[in-house]
Amino acid sequence: MPVIETIYANLTNEEDARLCIDIDESACRESPQSFFLILSSYFLTKLGDAIASPKTTLAWLVTAVGAPAFVLGFLVPIRESGSMIPQLFIGSAIRQLPVRKWVWVFGSAAQGLCVIGIALVALFLEGQAAGWTVLALITLFSLARGFCSVAAKDVLGKTIPKGKRGQLNGWSASGAGLLSVVLGLLLMFPAANTAGARVIGALLFGAGLLWAIAAVVYSRVPELAGETAGGRNALEALGKLNMLVNDGPFRRFVITRALLMCSALSAPFYVALAQSNQGSIIAVLGAFVVAAGLASLISAPLWGRFADRSSKHVMIIAALITATIGIATFLADRLVPGLTGSAWFLPLAYFVLSVAHSGVRVGRKTYIVNLGSGNQRTDYVAISNSVIGVLLLMVGSVGALAPLISNAGVIGLLALMGLVGALLGTTLPDTNRG
Repeated sequence: MPVIETIYANLTNEEDARLCIDIDESACRESPQSFFLILSSYFLTKLGDAIASPKTTLAWLVTAVGAPAFVLGFLVPIRESGSMIPQLFIGSAIRQLPVRKWVWVFGSAAQGLCVIGIALVALFLEGQAAGWTVLALITLFSLARGFCSVAAKDVLGKTIPKGKRGQLNGWSASGAGLLSVVLGLLLMFPAANTAGARVIGALLFGAGLLWAIAAVVYSRVPELAGETAGGRNALEALGKLNMLVNDGPFRRFVITRALLMCSALSAPFYVALAQSNQGSIIAVLGAFVVAAGLASLISAPLWGRFADRSSKHVMIIAALITATIGIATFLADRLVPGLTGSAWFLPLAYFVLSVAHSGVRVGRKTYIVNLGSGNQRTDYVAISNSVIGVLLLMVGSVGALAPLISNAGVIGLLALMGLVGALLGTTLPDTNRG
């Protein structure tokens, strides 16, 4: 497959002699094909994510169909934490399978069906029925996403060598960034405000089909059978939480990752601060979506290459950038309010934050895949995601402080989390060696 070999070499900057670290020799021979298929699948699902975003499309939908107001507030937390909290038990089930790509395949298909279900809601339901149905489908979507998350990291660790994994994550995020720019520009057009529920339903139906196509593509990944020892029931899975006590490097990673949630948690407060200063919600939202998309498009491949050299330092630098822009925004709002009220400052700050968040995501994904191997890797991914899912719901309540300390105050508080995360990150071992 000379075309795939060429694409692989260009995207990963591979020299003539292929060096495969931490994967089987047979998998090494198939790594260009695996890279291309996994990257294509990720691209399709990220396109679906961009269309069916709970922050934009789904939020618009539940409002348009007259769903209860509380539904809007639960879209993002359920979508994110719902896929992470159950992963401790999901990992216990997945580790019993010698070939784990099929978990991702069926999980992707299930996500597609859920999004198609939401499309049908847009076409046929209204009011409370629509709201509750959307929440139920988002819950099922998140559960399927959790299965995909655990399986994806394990398949990645078995099929793509060290030195290439970060670049795969980076290029897929970059593709998503390009699509986010397009969506953001569309949001800035007046026609976005007048799109009917049937148009949104058609878009969501198309997004659901993208997950189905991705499942077909991923099924072609040449994954070799791996170890299956150590399958556990639910109680035994809970017992694995003692890894947080007994495994020092893993424990420090989970704590560091928890502190680095600041890059994601602070993002809505930049948007809220801009809305309070400028109004024009749709136009402001479009500007922020464009900023986030450009940041991912430009920075993700660079973070990916950097992560393949030192994913630890990627997390540290990304945390420092998050903290710096957060503190700068807080001080500007307090000392120079006219600056944060300008049309350019907060979108620019959000762009910088998005660059940092891209680094956090690429760095921590690459780090945990490199930290363990085999079933240990599955345990690491499942336990860390379950713990972070719970903490996300808890720390996310920081938004309740906004009426007391303002949106800028919350941004400053979360920036301090980033500083602590960067400091703790320096104690992590370097997993890119060997």
